[in-house]
Amino acid sequence: MRIGLLTEGGYPYATGESALWCERLVHGLGQHQFDLYALGGTGTPRPLPPNARVARAADPGSPEGNATAGSLLERTVFGAHRAARRAYGRRERRRFTDAFHQLALGLCAEGDAATGTDGAFATGLYALAELARERGGLPGALRSDDAVRTLESACRAPGARRGAAAAGLPDHLAFAEHLERTLRPLSLDWYTEEALGAADLCHAAAGGTTALPGLLAKRFFATPLLVTEYGVQLRSHYLAAGADGSPPLRTLLAALHGRLASEIYRQAALLTPGNAHTRRWQEKCGADRARTRTVHPGMAADRFAEVGEDEESGDPATLVWVGRVEPAKDLIALLHAFHEIRARQPDARLRIVAVPVREPGAGAYLTHCKGLAAQLFPDEATRAHAVGENPVAFEELGGPEAPTLEDTYASGAVVVLSSVVEGFPAGLVEAMFCARATVSTDVGAVVEIIGGTGLVVPPRNPRALADACLALLRDPERRHRLGAAARARALELFTVEQNLAAFRGIYLELLSHAPVRHRPGDGVPFAHPAEAHVPGSWAQQAVAAGTGAPDA
Repeated sequence: MRIGLLTEGGYPYATGESALWCERLVHGLGQHQFDLYALGGTGTPRPLPPNARVARAADPGSPEGNATAGSLLERTVFGAHRAARRAYGRRERRRFTDAFHQLALGLCAEGDAATGTDGAFATGLYALAELARERGGLPGALRSDDAVRTLESACRAPGARRGAAAAGLPDHLAFAEHLERTLRPLSLDWYTEEALGAADLCHAAAGGTTALPGLLAKRFFATPLLVTEYGVQLRSHYLAAGADGSPPLRTLLAALHGRLASEIYRQAALLTPGNAHTRRWQEKCGADRARTRTVHPGMAADRFAEVGEDEESGDPATLVWVGRVEPAKDLIALLHAFHEIRARQPDARLRIVAVPVREPGAGAYLTHCKGLAAQLFPDEATRAHAVGENPVAFEELGGPEAPTLEDTYASGAVVVLSSVVEGFPAGLVEAMFCARATVSTDVGAVVEIIGGTGLVVPPRNPRALADACLALLRDPERRHRLGAAARARALELFTVEQNLAAFRGIYLELLSHAPVRHRPGDGVPFAHPAEAHVPGSWAQQAVAAGTGAPDA
């Protein structure tokens, strides 16, 4: 089976959790041929197995999609690259205006995706895709005065939502720029018989813009679309839209990403959210429950086997926290909770092990947390300086104190998660592989992951966090029992093997329901008889007979 894999962030060029999942999928399903379509791919790709190749890659960093071509990688640029700056003629401008007007009306109309009021948006979207495929020039048109005037007209049309009606010229200009970036995949040259048209199945490794090429492949070639989401991209767009900009602009941005998500969810042959939290978001946006199947992300368990099998490892008075040090992890609440823990159990210790982050300003929150720890534990810090032991240790993963994740989890009795925002917390699964009892805040997919094998408390509640940690620190038997149950649950549900088995079955299921399609150039059924592939002097005659061509 030929799979057109649409990658989030540009795998095999990018790194991170999404890229790691794509890599495991491609390596684990060696019986299938993977054509990688990397949106946002730049630089040197990671090594690929024999069953995978980079079919297309594009960097949407400019309106023209300024990717570079490379024959070895078979990379391409946007199909409309050469025509992006060309002005449309009268007929093309009319087609664009009509299509864009429909799309803008769908964005500005009252209602949401779940109520089915976004038909105009879908009509306009596909009309723009047809125009881009035939004539090119769409990036320039989306930034034109015609687009801004059409958007302004739609915002002031009868029935427009109040937020959109209040938009002014600065909002229209800002939104037009954002819309053009979001719709750049419409101008890709991926929609040909030799590209996505040759795929048996399109598998998008994320929703939103990443899945847009698969949406169009379904439109143009009836190629089944499978969408996997391990995080709620729509929620991230909503949060980003609320970070800045005027209220009317935020209204338009939220409508754009909501409508796009809804159309993708409706057209996908199957949605595979990574957890129930993501699934609920999809269903709220109109996804059909019958075409939605939860597939938990697979994680490598082998590296944690030795720690998980050693039930006696770990300091019984040590709490361990591992992750990116950022405000969403709420280390402030954790430190306040530990202050209460120390008051009730003086020998308790806390290890905060930070995953290295190389982003500008990433150290500010860590500095703030260290300052708070010095304020909360001044006397302990003074005495610890004399004996070389501090009740709160700030360390970095990969350093001498915490060289590996296995060593880090093995050092403590209880692993703590204190976040106020989470998707699918991979660190929690790692702790479960290590047979560690956990205390977590009730956010994201935490309850779904834990499933009764750990303690869960409300977020932003240091007292509850302290009580739960003390309950496990003071009860070794319960701690070991929960740790063993957690490891058994993780090995059953969250391994790479179960993830690959699920997608192996899903691929075959979707293909079995898809209509029979002939490859480009086949002409008629049985055009290439099996004998033609057997070496022999008569092979050429078999080919000629099968195609109806005269003998050579």
